[in-house]
Parts: sequence; C-alpha cells; structure tokens
Amino acid sequence: MSVFPSNRPQYFQFHNGEKSALPFSENEYQNRLSGLQAIMRSKQIDVVVLTSMHNVAYYTGFLYCAFGRPYAAVVTATGVTTVSANIDAAQPWRRSFGDNLVYTDWQRGNFFRALEKLVGEAKSVAIETDHLSMDLYQQLKNTFPSAELSSITDFTMQQRMIKSAEEIKLITKAAAIADIGGAAIRNEIAPGKREIDVAIAGRDAMELAIAEQFPDAEYRDTWVWFQSGLNTDGAHNPVTSRVLQQGDILSLNAFPMISGYYVALERTLFVGEATDEQLAVWEANVAAHELGLSLVRPGVKCSDVCAKINALFLEKNLLQYRTFGYGHSFGVLSHYYGREAGLEFREDIDTVLEPNMVVSIEPMLTLPESHVAAGGYREHDILVVNESGATNITAFPYGPEHNIVS
Repeated sequence: MSVFPSNRPQYFQFHNGEKSALPFSENEYQNRLSGLQAIMRSKQIDVVVLTSMHNVAYYTGFLYCAFGRPYAAVVTATGVTTVSANIDAAQPWRRSFGDNLVYTDWQRGNFFRALEKLVGEAKSVAIETDHLSMDLYQQLKNTFPSAELSSITDFTMQQRMIKSAEEIKLITKAAAIADIGGAAIRNEIAPGKREIDVAIAGRDAMELAIAEQFPDAEYRDTWVWFQSGLNTDGAHNPVTSRVLQQGDILSLNAFPMISGYYVALERTLFVGEATDEQLAVWEANVAAHELGLSLVRPGVKCSDVCAKINALFLEKNLLQYRTFGYGHSFGVLSHYYGREAGLEFREDIDTVLEPNMVVSIEPMLTLPESHVAAGGYREHDILVVNESGATNITAFPYGPEHNIVS
C-alpha cells in the first residue's frame, strides 16, 4: 500500500488564466514543429523528447528555469506538450505553444512518469544526447525499456541554424538595443569609475529599451561584461570592482536577452590614450575584423573564412595570440544554454553559409602582461546572410578613431 495519499497526483494539467503572448506568432511555432515532424517521419522516429532550454524554447516559446529540476517538451506526430515542475504552476502552459503537463514532487520520479504518459508505447524515441547527464540518460532508458533511443541533436541544430523572417526581425531589433547599451557604457567610462558601475549603466539602458520595445516579453538574463586592464585577457571574464585608470585597455560586451534570444556587441576601447604598440595591435585586429565582414556571403565555407583571417594574422606575426574562433551563429542561446556548434568560423567547421543564417565576426587577440601591448583586443558585429552577401545589423563604431574615450 502506498504511503502517499491517493489525492496526491503524480502529474496533472493546470490551465490557469489565459494563454500569454509568445515571442513569435502561432504560425511560426507551427512551422518549427512541422519541420521537426518532417524530420521525424524521414528518420522513422515516433516521439522526440527535448530536454534542453534552447530546444524547449525554440519549439514552444517556454524558457524554463531548471533550478535542479528536469523539464521537457514531448513532440509527437500530432503536437507538442511541455512537461514542467509544479513549482511553476500554470506559467509554463500560459507561456508555451501546445499543451502542458505538470509533474509533482509528492513521489520521486514523477517527471519520468509524466514522460511515460505522453510517450506511451512508442518504439522509436529521439533524445538530446548532447544535453543529458549520464544519470538522466540512464533514467530515460529505464523509463522506455522497449523503445529504441536515438539522437535528435544534430537535426534540431540544423533546423535552428536557418532563421525565419520573424527571428531575423527580433534579432535585428535586439542588435539595435545592444548599440544602446554600448552607448550607455561608453558614456560612463572615466578614470576612477569601477567596472561594475559602468556595467550597470549598460545593463539598465538595455533592459529599459527591451521593456519598451517588447512589452509582452518576460525580462531576464540581459547582462554586461565590462573588463579593464588585465581583466580583458579573456572574452568571458566576469565584471569586477577594479577602478579604471588613465591608459587602460577596455573591453565592452553588451548582451541584451529577449525571450531566450542572444545578441552581442563587443568593442575594444581605451581610457584617454593608447600607445603606438597598442594601436598597432588594435588596428591589426580591426583589419582582421573587416576582412571577416567582407567574406560572409552564401556559398562560403566557415573554415575558409577562418583560414583567410589566420593568414592575415600570420602575416602580421600575431596568429599565436588568437584566442578562439572568429564568430558563431545566433538564435536561442546564452551563456547558460544553447550553441549552434555547426555554424562557427573555425578550422574544423566546413558548414557552407546559406541565406537567413545569422553569424558574428569577432576576432580576438590576447597579448600577455609581459608584452608592451598587453591586453585583449576584440571587435564583434552581427551579420544576416542574404541571397548575395550579408547585412551588418551592428551600428556601433569600432577602432581607434572612435573608441579612445577621453
């Protein structure tokens, strides 16, 4: 006999209130779902169980907050259902395309019982193998012992890499908001200011702009990495309370987040002045940036873009200071989730650019503290690939002419 009262359900539906406005139209989500269902038919997959923040958000509009709990979106031939924890009540139903099933914590394992309810007797179940921990993968195997498990990871990534008109519209607006954040950051720069003070100004400006332009959205995750001096050596170094000094190299990084969609503005700046040696490195990185911008067009391989920028840095004897690849895809991602790893400007990525892909060009050089031009130099623009080339949707100026702040 169960120790749990019979009126404590393992899972249930909770349709509380009315559906909220989603980031995109119902037609947009239906097109995404139909695209995944076409992949399922072609691969003879009965059910897809999505567990990552980026894929659940991409196909349903619901961006979950895990906080140690599992979430999912179960896709069948007829529709999609999000599976969410009872701590969120009906918010996942209001904020998602399709249906929702809530699981409770009255009994350990109710998430898997909810999945079992939705998956039923399916014989072929596809999962996100790149997202699952070993424990979660084993529990899914135990939940569906008679089903063949396969990976859906590459197929969903390929689908996300080609952006719709609605996505491009949102990303374009977001890039303009990043420029607003960049201007607020630049205006705050002065000797004696702390990194955190400058970062707050940029973040606040972007959040206010997002709230004004996207009144139906949820607001979270917008952030700034503003780095100075030695702290510029890494692209993802957190903000500190370091005080800016005359002659400091700076790295401005503004990231407005809108309904799970990430964009970025990144610029090198200096406080007051830069030495001739610093200017030479900065201008070399700007030259690499402009070369990369000129190369983005349909039919070009990512690895070829990388090779040409590598050749420029090699000619300038700076290739050894390159920090990472020269750009990546945009969409549903942040510093917590997502990544369209098949669309990056790296030596090992041979993906061919197509219209409606959205990519960055962002060369970075890091010179060690012992070098006369020490610091991290980085510029970053976002481009939308079109039929004949690419449209640059970043407007904030770059280079020594504009970003030595006195």
